[in-house]
Amino acid sequence: MLSTWTVWIVIISLGVGTYLIRFSFLGLIGGRELPEWVLRHLRYVAVAVMPALITPLVIWPEATAGEPDPSRLTAAIAAFVIGIRFNSVIGAILGGMVTLYGMQYLLG
Repeated sequence: MLSTWTVWIVIISLGVGTYLIRFSFLGLIGGRELPEWVLRHLRYVAVAVMPALITPLVIWPEATAGEPDPSRLTAAIAAFVIGIRFNSVIGAILGGMVTLYGMQYLLG
């Protein structure tokens, strides 16, 4: 078991680290004009982060103890196809939700 001091040191260290990471972007370069090549690369951050967050939940879901789930895979494919075809984030979310719940209902 960890001592109370160890827990507080970890909490404070993580808080200071988080503050410094955010300050490096907001405080140091927040008021400056960024070069065009940096802005061009920053446009792809969300496109890279979202699949990195969602893919493990689809391929290795904790709800099924790591077993691939056909309803989650089908919902992910449906959301992807709707998002690409109609260029709509809300449509992809709603289509994925309807597909997920429909597949769970059909498969039990």
